Amino acid sequence: MGMVGTVGLVLHPKRDSKEAIDTIVRWAAGHGVTVLGLHEEVGRIDCTAVAVDACTLVERADLLVSLGGDGTMLRTMRLIAGRPTPVLGVNLGKLGFLAEIDVEELPATLSAIDRHQYTIEPRMAVRTTLGGPLDVIAFNDIALARIPGEGLAAVSVTPAGDPFVRYAADAVIVATSTGSTAYSFSAGGPVVSPRVAAVLVVPAAAHSAFNRALVLPADEAVTLEVLPSSGRLAVEVDGAVVGHLCPGDTITVTALPDAAQVVRLGTTFYERARRKLRVDGSIEAY
Repeated sequence: MGMVGTVGLVLHPKRDSKEAIDTIVRWAAGHGVTVLGLHEEVGRIDCTAVAVDACTLVERADLLVSLGGDGTMLRTMRLIAGRPTPVLGVNLGKLGFLAEIDVEELPATLSAIDRHQYTIEPRMAVRTTLGGPLDVIAFNDIALARIPGEGLAAVSVTPAGDPFVRYAADAVIVATSTGSTAYSFSAGGPVVSPRVAAVLVVPAAAHSAFNRALVLPADEAVTLEVLPSSGRLAVEVDGAVVGHLCPGDTITVTALPDAAQVVRLGTTFYERARRKLRVDGSIEAY
């Protein structure tokens, strides 16, 4: 008996997913597999996928398939955070870090997964609480970002209860190893293999004398305090604004190891990083 009895789909909000969905539905019909999708997503596609709510999708799926790019993959991982359900990323646009295959590879890939012929790449997340009960999880990063016209992000950083540095910057980013190639990378942070359990704290466009990134162990919580000299800040979770902080507010960010299980079939992080970041190798010294 195969591993996959139910496949859950998560779709990009705009890109055309029909070819990929039709391919999955045909494969599923030939293998006695049920296909589920979210009410608000499969309703716009003419297919036989069963529309369910997010809780049912997460509870019933043996495999989640993300159809889109890295943003859709991050959303899929947040849906399934903390569960052992494997997540397969299917690329429908530009090359990303998280998606594993293209649409034409779907039938062979689904059959390989059904036969347990794949590996898992665990991905860490970071979590914080905003405004009381609002618990937020990010697989790339949580960023405190300046709002145009409201002043810099002036933030103190306290890892493991030990005050360390105060940044004045356009943003202060708390990133996972996965997120080291996203906002953190554009701010000058290091590229970190997803196999490294680390939390990065990176200032973007720092206006302070100390402008270096911090690399912290995953078992240390880090507290960020918005200083009196700061403007009001937007809290961005994987690039989406979910709240705001004012001077005097604090958040504490903790790591969630192995929060998602990403399907891999042979590609490595370094191969994906070379292509995405256009790393061409060393230049010759003159």
